Amino acid sequence: MLAFALPYTLHVLAALVWVGGMFFAWLVLRPATVAALQGPDRLRLWVEVFQRFFRWVWLAVAVLAVSGVGMIHLRFSGFETAPHYVQVMIGGAIVMFALFMRIQALLLPELRTAVQAQDWAAGAGVLGRIRRMVGINLLIGVGVVAVASSRILL
Repeated sequence: MLAFALPYTLHVLAALVWVGGMFFAWLVLRPATVAALQGPDRLRLWVEVFQRFFRWVWLAVAVLAVSGVGMIHLRFSGFETAPHYVQVMIGGAIVMFALFMRIQALLLPELRTAVQAQDWAAGAGVLGRIRRMVGINLLIGVGVVAVASSRILL
């Protein structure tokens, strides 16, 4: 089982980075920035936070994909023999990745443009859309973690 331990550990750590980062941003960082910073400073901060966090998300996505496929082949000898909870995790990961891509490819550039133009109202609107999508992604991520840790379907 030593061959399984490394990909499993990397998989769990990558999930912690991604889901834990969203949890931290949603429930800790966002309320703190609202309390401590004015709108323009808050928007500038979020542009910087997203740029740095998304590098870690990309690393987490790569580690999750490689370690996940590796574990499937080590344990179940392929996708077709993987149990339903594994298939639910894969589906959840695909949805989470799609939401992440929407945020990074469409919304973050829009936020960056609004901040550079000092269009604070537009930036606040974009940040609100990002916040909602991160919230949805966080809920999906918690659901995937619940499925993974319980090995049953929700």
